[in-house]
Amino acid sequence: MSAVVIIGGGQGGYLTAASLRQYRFTGSITLITDEHGLPYQRPPLSKAYLLGESDERRLLHRQEKWYADQDVRLVHDPAVAIDRAGHTVELASGARIPYDHLVIATGARNRALPVPGSDLEGVTGMRVKADADDLSSRLREGTKAIVVGAGFIGLEFASVAAARGADVHVFELGDRPMARAVSATTAEFFRATHEEWGVEFDFNHGLASIDGKDGRVVGVTTDDGRTLPADVVVYGIGVIPNTEIAEAAGLAVSNGIEVDERLVTSDPDISAVGDVVSFPCAQLGGAMTRLESVQNASDQARAVAARLTGDGGDYRTLPWFWSDQGHLKLQIAGVAHGYDHTVELPAEAGQKTVLCIKDGVLVAVETVNGPADHMIARRLLAERPELSPEEAAAEDFDFRAWADSRVAVGAR
Repeated sequence: MSAVVIIGGGQGGYLTAASLRQYRFTGSITLITDEHGLPYQRPPLSKAYLLGESDERRLLHRQEKWYADQDVRLVHDPAVAIDRAGHTVELASGARIPYDHLVIATGARNRALPVPGSDLEGVTGMRVKADADDLSSRLREGTKAIVVGAGFIGLEFASVAAARGADVHVFELGDRPMARAVSATTAEFFRATHEEWGVEFDFNHGLASIDGKDGRVVGVTTDDGRTLPADVVVYGIGVIPNTEIAEAAGLAVSNGIEVDERLVTSDPDISAVGDVVSFPCAQLGGAMTRLESVQNASDQARAVAARLTGDGGDYRTLPWFWSDQGHLKLQIAGVAHGYDHTVELPAEAGQKTVLCIKDGVLVAVETVNGPADHMIARRLLAERPELSPEEAAAEDFDFRAWADSRVAVGAR
């Protein structure tokens, strides 16, 4: 193999290129991105960067010199088509780039806010640096900020906006924050803490319209008829995987580009990684799963690079996630889909550890400001350890001692 082409300059695309060089790949690497400038990290956009604690230079994965030194060719010309028979990628300019192996890392885009007025100035999602730059210019003491969606992105923005002195009102169609991601216990902890920061929540409600004047947002009308002033509206109501180029090329697609255990698509010369991928998740018994996670994109990128350099097997890495909201660091190890019991362990003030159990097996661990328990969980969960809710809830249960004993047994 002499030429690898990567479509997408986000976390998965960049790290595929970097890992290939790390694993001694000597062929050509072309990284195609539809954003100008160098590839950058996206997680800080809704956190440190928006707070002004990180600048543009610190966002970059690597400085320009690295790409020259590593012989990674950056192409700022969007890919528009894949010619599988001819093994080429067509760019918006009409140029064609040949490949021996293609990696699709096109990520996902924000789901549009489906209400009148969503195209007004001051209404935005939070996905790329331009979004964060726009929002940063609008946030100041007393700014009226409306947030639609109480997921990770919405709450990360809410915490930053509140810290910068904005009046923040969050609308969520569900009955609690982060309902798809965390247990009710952890959700309640974050709701209470955000309210201490001055954030106001409106659960089981959304917007009927966004109201404007002279082309920019000035307020919102809720689904129950209330009107509220607004200087900015930020929405985070899910994402849509960018599968269009794969679909047009005839690759198998269903809630993402379908790949096998080795992250290979229905074409053996094309792999895919990151938010755009639907893969058989080992922790869910091989069920096809799409995860929106920087760590998942990173791990899949490394796995594909290892396979392309002759040292890769099935992708079985344990998923884990995190979210920084104010002084709270939420970390989730494992995938908690369908758990039937949760047990909250004793913890110091400002910390939390919640065990998620399904059919007598520990499947996920949620921690807040608990890095030690999180690292223990990541080491432990790959073994799918048996644990009954009664045992976990016992007064003398010691999670760390129990985990050590399970790891010791597994190592024999």
